[in-house]
Amino acid sequence: MTARTATTAARHALATARPSARLTAGIAATTAIGAIALTAAAPWASAATPAPAIGPAQPAHAATANHATATAHTAAAHATVKHATAAHAAVEHTAAKPTSPAKPSTIYDSVTASSIPAGADAAVYADGSYQATTAAVAGHKHVLWIDTNGSRTDASVLDVEPGDATPASAATWVKAKLTTTPHATAIVYTFKSDWAPVTTAIQGLPASMQSHVKYWIADPTGTPHILPGAAATQWYWGANYDISNAQPGFTS
Repeated sequence: MTARTATTAARHALATARPSARLTAGIAATTAIGAIALTAAAPWASAATPAPAIGPAQPAHAATANHATATAHTAAAHATVKHATAAHAAVEHTAAKPTSPAKPSTIYDSVTASSIPAGADAAVYADGSYQATTAAVAGHKHVLWIDTNGSRTDASVLDVEPGDATPASAATWVKAKLTTTPHATAIVYTFKSDWAPVTTAIQGLPASMQSHVKYWIADPTGTPHILPGAAATQWYWGANYDISNAQPGFTS
């Protein structure tokens, strides 16, 4: 039935009915006309026509893909932050462990090699009345050989004290040793009281030789120490051996 036919029938019923019937018919006609008008003005209001969607339609699989992408991006960002945090923690862990400075070494010297504690750094005589043998110091990691009279430039140390080498001969020994082996270290042992005359004699040598000289100074106070300017200090004199403290690398 079209909208026009429905309107005509309603009007005809209204004109032929009794007053009460006319009123009822008028209400029905008005209702019918309103329904027709509503249907004509808003076709999407029909039960058979769904309401238009707000915004563009999005396939379900696209929404799922977008969600998966967002989740992946979030996971990647979280992993990046976690990696950066771990790297920062590693740096802090490294920075929290500074390298400890090397400790002074202990040297035992004696006129009797067998008196020196086993395995300790040792100093023994290369010549003179108390000359030691290599067998006597076997088992000691570091051994310093002491020249008592200036005749052994292959020795590690020159002993400058009364009855042995003199301060003046110290310069001669250092020069001869460093001429033969320019990159070697020449160690001069002497008492604290004789240190100044020894350094005065050696200061007459070229600067390149002076830089290879180390001083081992006797200062038997009974307390471990190293005198300023010395590479090693003999702080203990005993019946069987003497003890010295030395800067790292002194015996190597």
